[in-house]
Amino acid sequence: MPAKDIFHGCVKNALIKSGWDITHDPFRIRLTRKNLFVDLGAERLIAADRGTEKIAVEIKSFTHASDIKDLEDALGQFILYERLLIRYAPERRLYLAVSDSVYTTVFEEEVGQILLEDNLIRLLTFDPKQEMITQWIPLQ
Repeated sequence: MPAKDIFHGCVKNALIKSGWDITHDPFRIRLTRKNLFVDLGAERLIAADRGTEKIAVEIKSFTHASDIKDLEDALGQFILYERLLIRYAPERRLYLAVSDSVYTTVFEEEVGQILLEDNLIRLLTFDPKQEMITQWIPLQ
């Protein structure tokens, strides 16, 4: 089982406050010989006639000396997990959870904007002090 990110509890609480039920902590992707773990699995009822929305959330704190190195690692992990979820849990959409400060320093810059504009990544941003989700990018 992988170690939990420093913001794990914060993001979990923020999702619960936003009406999500945490279904997996962590969400396991079972392969033939390996298991991979996305930090959280969650779901919520959209409307009685539309069913349940399901997501998986990978939480990243970007604590290393280089934001770009953290971004490279997060993007690689996001792409890997997204490809596996498409195959093994296609009902789930993957989101990368980052704090508001990481969003400002990384995703408001050119490199982050390119990833968002090209739809290579979906973000959930959060305020760690208030344990609140502040943005879904793209909008849900």
